[in-house]
Amino acid sequence: MRISPPAATAAHRWLAGLLLSAASAVAMAQAAQPHVVVLATGGTIAGAGASAANSATYAAAKVPVDKLLAGLPELASVARVSGEQVFQIASESFTNEHLLKLGQRVSALSKQADVDGIVITHGTDTLEETAYFLNLVVRTNKPIVVVGSMRPGTALSADGALNLYDAVTVAASKDAAGKGVLVTMNDEIQSGRDVSKTINIKTEAFKSQWGPLGMVVEGKNYWFRAPVKRHTANSEFNIDEIHALPAVDIVYGYSNMNTTGIEAYSKAGVKALIHAGTGNGSVAAQAVDSLKALRGKGVQVIRSARVPDGFVLRNAEQPDDKYDWVVAHDLRPQKARILAMVALTKTNDSKELQRIFWEY
Repeated sequence: MRISPPAATAAHRWLAGLLLSAASAVAMAQAAQPHVVVLATGGTIAGAGASAANSATYAAAKVPVDKLLAGLPELASVARVSGEQVFQIASESFTNEHLLKLGQRVSALSKQADVDGIVITHGTDTLEETAYFLNLVVRTNKPIVVVGSMRPGTALSADGALNLYDAVTVAASKDAAGKGVLVTMNDEIQSGRDVSKTINIKTEAFKSQWGPLGMVVEGKNYWFRAPVKRHTANSEFNIDEIHALPAVDIVYGYSNMNTTGIEAYSKAGVKALIHAGTGNGSVAAQAVDSLKALRGKGVQVIRSARVPDGFVLRNAEQPDDKYDWVVAHDLRPQKARILAMVALTKTNDSKELQRIFWEY
């Protein structure tokens, strides 16, 4: 049976209309999805090993963000995802300048109406420091999630793909808003303030002594607690107003320690020195006078502890009030350094610094 020209034309119009409607429906569905921006900085999650058996021996920061995202087509069902390569480095090489640049970019994106959440891929060595820095200085309630992996994508049982999928899931979720900067690793949702890397050869590397905030299971968030320390939108610090960070360093306490490190940092002109003490932030007798002399020069002395859990009690072990020292509360030395740098952009008063360490 032959179709007359008018009938054929009508059929073509009907088919064209049907295709246009389907395309419009897909476009509308995509537009309705949350928009998550992935900022890539390198690290193991972008690493590659010589063979699938290499899970601990590999080169970090090799895979660009477009390939990372292309390898996870499942993300399309979660959010509209776009990627941006900010750095391509191993995270042990992060500097203050990297922190500032990344923080400024996150802040700018958070102000865009078409951005609903932000994910930062990061090497695990200093991931906790970057997460805490962003937690202090980015003024937003939008979800910010920092993610890494313990194995490169080329390894057997690589963990990066699922970690990244979970990170996008959390960043796209309205229930993740207002909880500060988060870290998703090994199915857990951790507070960027609390979490630390605790082991270097297992996928369950990131832990907090106070426990995770929640978990991600098959793309769904389950929450169990919320952070109570000040962060993000409730912070008195703002990355848009911070253009440089003061020099803050760490000296490590140990048996038979000498004062060479303290004296060297004094000559280097640090603005604050974190003392990573034993036990309750204890200071060896032979180091007390050097730290007192340092404080006499106007340098802030902040007592932290090298132990993984617990917190430093003020005026226990050392008379902090008498010496005008600050205690780092439950922050490990590397995080105490981050908070000290940020706080010193506002004040050099030791009492104000102690308030900040209690509140953040």
